[in-house]
Amino acid sequence: MNFTTIGVDLAKNVFEIAVAGPDWKIIERYRLNRAKFSTFFVHRAPCRVVMEACGSAHHWARKIAAAGHQVQLLPAQYVRAYVKRNKTDRADAAALIEAARCGDILPVPVKTIEQQQIQALHRLRTQWIASRSRCINNLRGVLREFGIFIAVGANVAKNQIGTSLADPDNDVPAALRPALSDALGEVRMLEERILGIERELTVLTRHDNTVRQLREIPGIGLLTGTALRASVCDIQRRDPQARRNIQARGCV
Repeated sequence: MNFTTIGVDLAKNVFEIAVAGPDWKIIERYRLNRAKFSTFFVHRAPCRVVMEACGSAHHWARKIAAAGHQVQLLPAQYVRAYVKRNKTDRADAAALIEAARCGDILPVPVKTIEQQQIQALHRLRTQWIASRSRCINNLRGVLREFGIFIAVGANVAKNQIGTSLADPDNDVPAALRPALSDALGEVRMLEERILGIERELTVLTRHDNTVRQLREIPGIGLLTGTALRASVCDIQRRDPQARRNIQARGCV
C-alpha cells in the first residue's frame, strides 16, 4: 500500500474527492457523479480512503475495501472541527485529510450487510411502534370528546376502543364510527408488522453465535441481543479490562 490518502465527501449524486500525497498536501481533486465514483477506486493503487461515518458510508466502505484499499470511517462530529472557512463539499473533503492525521480519533468500524439489515429492521419496528402509539392516542382523544375514557397501555386501549365502537348505546356519532374503526384496524395492522419484524429477527439470528451468547446473559432477550449485534462491531475498544470481562463470558 502506498502513502496516498484520499478524502471522500459522500453525497447522493455528486462526490467530492481530495487526494493527498505522503506529506499530506492535496495534489489532486475530483468531482464525480455516482457512476464514475463507483469505478474510481478500481484501477487505483491500494491506498487509505477516509470518509465520514454518515449515510451510505458503510456501503461504500465495503465496496472500496473490496477493491483493495484501506478504508477509515471517521465520526462526523470530529471531522467538523477541521473544516476551514465555509463548509462546502470541497472543504469537507480536505477536512477529512486533516482529521486522518489525528491519531486520537478512533475510526468507526465498518458494518457488514448482515448488521445493517438487522439495524434497518429495528428502525422500522421503532417507527411502527411510534405510529401505533400516535394512532391510539388520536383515538383516545376523539373518544374522550364523547365521554369515553380509554385507559393507558396499548393492549388495554385497543380492547377498550374496540368495545366502545361496538357499543351502539354510547354517544359516539354513527357517521364517525366507520372512520374510527378504520383507525383501529390500522393499529392492528401495525401490530402485525411489528410482530413480523420480531419473527424476521428470530429467523435471521437463529444461527448467530454472538446473539445466542448475548441472550444467555440475564436481562438480554431477542431485541436487545440483536440490537447489540447490529450496533457494536468492536466491543469496548477503549476499555481493555471490560473487553477481557466480556471475553471471559464467551461473548466475543
